[in-house]
Amino acid sequence: MIYLFAFLCLMLVGCGAASTDNVNPTEQPSRIVYGLTLSPSGFDPHRNESAELGIVMRQVYDTLVYRDPTNGNFVAGLASEWAISDDRLTYTFKLRQGVKFHDGSDFDAIAVGATLDRITNPDTRSSRALTLLGTYNGYEIIDRFTIAINLSEPFSPLLDSLSQVYLGIASPTQLARYSVERYQYYQSGTGPYKLVSYVPDDHLILERNPDYNWGPAFYQPAAIDVIEYRFYTTPATRFTALESGEVEIIGEIPPLTARTETGNSQIQIMPTAIPGQPLQYLINTQQFPTDNLTFRQALLFGTNRRGIVDAIFQGFSPVAWGPMTSNTLYYNRAVEERYAYDSTQARALLASIGYVDADDNGFLDHEGGDLELRVIMPTWGSIPEVTQLLQEQWGDLGIQVVIETVPDAPTLFSQVQEGNYNLVAFYTFGLDPAFLNSYFVTNGSRNWSRFSDPTLDQVLRDAIRQLEPGTRNNLYAQAQQIIMDNALIVPIREYVNLNTTSIQIEGLQFDPYGWFPLMTNVRLRS
Repeated sequence: MIYLFAFLCLMLVGCGAASTDNVNPTEQPSRIVYGLTLSPSGFDPHRNESAELGIVMRQVYDTLVYRDPTNGNFVAGLASEWAISDDRLTYTFKLRQGVKFHDGSDFDAIAVGATLDRITNPDTRSSRALTLLGTYNGYEIIDRFTIAINLSEPFSPLLDSLSQVYLGIASPTQLARYSVERYQYYQSGTGPYKLVSYVPDDHLILERNPDYNWGPAFYQPAAIDVIEYRFYTTPATRFTALESGEVEIIGEIPPLTARTETGNSQIQIMPTAIPGQPLQYLINTQQFPTDNLTFRQALLFGTNRRGIVDAIFQGFSPVAWGPMTSNTLYYNRAVEERYAYDSTQARALLASIGYVDADDNGFLDHEGGDLELRVIMPTWGSIPEVTQLLQEQWGDLGIQVVIETVPDAPTLFSQVQEGNYNLVAFYTFGLDPAFLNSYFVTNGSRNWSRFSDPTLDQVLRDAIRQLEPGTRNNLYAQAQQIIMDNALIVPIREYVNLNTTSIQIEGLQFDPYGWFPLMTNVRLRS
């Protein structure tokens, strides 16, 4: 408690109290509470990668470009215009003038460069932002409001990357003032809201930026003066907090609760589909018994995904069939029904590679014991409930499933590095499927299936070099087919965030990445 009190004092001294600029003194500033469902290890978008941090920091930072939420097209952000060189190795951005950071300093090309320097500095230990930069090879400041970003090889997702909050432009003044670790408490962007305080595992507070007038066309002038974010990591507490009036907006309401409360006139349920990877289990192809393709295919045929979606997700989520969700760019519908549930087929495949239950104990035999799978399972996103059903379904096939629970992403990464697993549950969100390279290229940073195929490597590398949508579509269609032909994952469901608000909230809208609300557009009904 002493540490918490000191920390609160430090936050108040360092950030100051909420401003009341442009607020009628006879009125109370409008204020809402937004419930967060995960307390991530950090809220620095250049270092950390959770979607939860983006819910908050999307309001604090502007990006060079944006995707329009209505059609997904790229529109001007902090860059008013841009051009791509004929060799696709240089992107030149003309920057907006008259833009100020929250600390009062000017936005210009030097600020863009400082942000890029921070992300690429090894001391930052960037988890996502650095990956989003792809083949980044430095920048050139042409004049105060013009900067060129250089690539070593063509990287077609660059504009998509630059539109994401993880590449939000930060104040060089604040970056220089605070250490890599401390900056997250004193973040300064150019966005419609300012960070006032952040107390880990307790709350964050944002206040409206009264000077903000340079947002994209789909931003309305902000009407909410103060947004407080609180943490509700236990699913059972989320709807209770909303129903009691403790929060006005919260995501990831338990599906059964959402189904039960569908007719409640005092709340609004907004199922929001999230593009990217589905809830999936990556299969280790270098570990017995999942090193056998026929065995992996048996697991897929023996997975009743529809039953899982209906039981756990109450039909809110579509069944997933491949390594991308159906609302991700270049999704290939040819993978659908490739491994439709067929327990008879699953048993036949297991028998075809010699597995029998000779001792009649309900499990297939291996070297005098029972055939066993080891599954690494994090605790978020209903993964524990899904894993339990998989344990039952694969148990019916005669496969004993041993579950190892990990509390957080760092622990999961550590366990995966040891290699002693058959399956691991993990997924990434994104609109452009460039994320597949990290998971399925031979030397990908998250190639946890440990699969290596020169054809797949070439297809995925070609796909991020091409700009023409038709060409990319064909390449990604081929990649999805190869991944599923080799049974590298067990896809379960497409991620749908069950956002819920009080009836007083109107105008809530999410950007094309699904997770991140546009809080400038939110209004309170009078």
